[in-house]
Amino acid sequence: MQVVPESLLENLLLGTDSATPRRYAMTHLNHQGQAMTPSQSINPRQICEKLLIEGKNYNIEHNILPSENAVADRLLARGTELTAAYEDLYNKLYRHRHALKIFLGLLLSVAAFWNPEKILQARGARADLAGVNKQIADKAAELATLLEQRSELHNTSGFSSNTHYSVCRVIEAAGKENHLFQWHVQERLSAISAQFDLKYWPSLSQFLGELASDAEAGSMEAMDPSTAAATFAARPSLADFFKALFASIKENSVHNYGHIPVDFKPADNTLAALANCSLNLGPDNLVSSEYVKRLRQRERDWAKQIP
Repeated sequence: MQVVPESLLENLLLGTDSATPRRYAMTHLNHQGQAMTPSQSINPRQICEKLLIEGKNYNIEHNILPSENAVADRLLARGTELTAAYEDLYNKLYRHRHALKIFLGLLLSVAAFWNPEKILQARGARADLAGVNKQIADKAAELATLLEQRSELHNTSGFSSNTHYSVCRVIEAAGKENHLFQWHVQERLSAISAQFDLKYWPSLSQFLGELASDAEAGSMEAMDPSTAAATFAARPSLADFFKALFASIKENSVHNYGHIPVDFKPADNTLAALANCSLNLGPDNLVSSEYVKRLRQRERDWAKQIP
């Protein structure tokens, strides 16, 4: 297999919407006496691993994303298992500028942040959030009732406890350590609160009552497509990782102003190999191409049911 000269590798790594750099590379190698075709004249593994190494070095230099670097190390260590996968990725993405680099980057991200362990944590966090909202709703409603009782006692008992009675005063007191509030908001809030007396403002009990209603009505919603896809199923499974990967590919497609072509479809055995290596699955847990094929079919069947 012909190794691409360093001076030409950057064009091959980045890909291009223009055929000029690629034609130059092909001509260069043809002059060396070897015909060039996408699968025979270059080394896709060399290209993909160079991208992984460059990304890892950038992260190290900037002290960021160590979890993605760990995934990159796994891919580099198991490169032999990925030779066919890299060839499939290269042949389907090399014509599209930056697409190969973007795909490898999102693979690192999904394997680092939406692996089975992380997805299980995300599911637990979702349950925790629901529980916290329930507690907020209960405690805020209880506090709203207590504030109403205190206000009634202030008005009828002949005693005062010298405590807050105005939401504006509460906001001012809470913002005393916030320098931006002090410089930009407090003076205006003080002026408007002096202009309008208490009957124009919600009471403290009404304020807490709104917090209670808001927490009680809260619904769980994933903040990005990958998290939504990975946590949609009722039960966790390895399929969640693939669903997150599919969602990430779609999110980074040309259709969504990304770089990955809309018709990009890596082979089943490519996805299986990428999952096995990026998740560092052992011999007893390896994913097969048949597993991926069945998963994709289920996803297609499910998509057809959506109106």
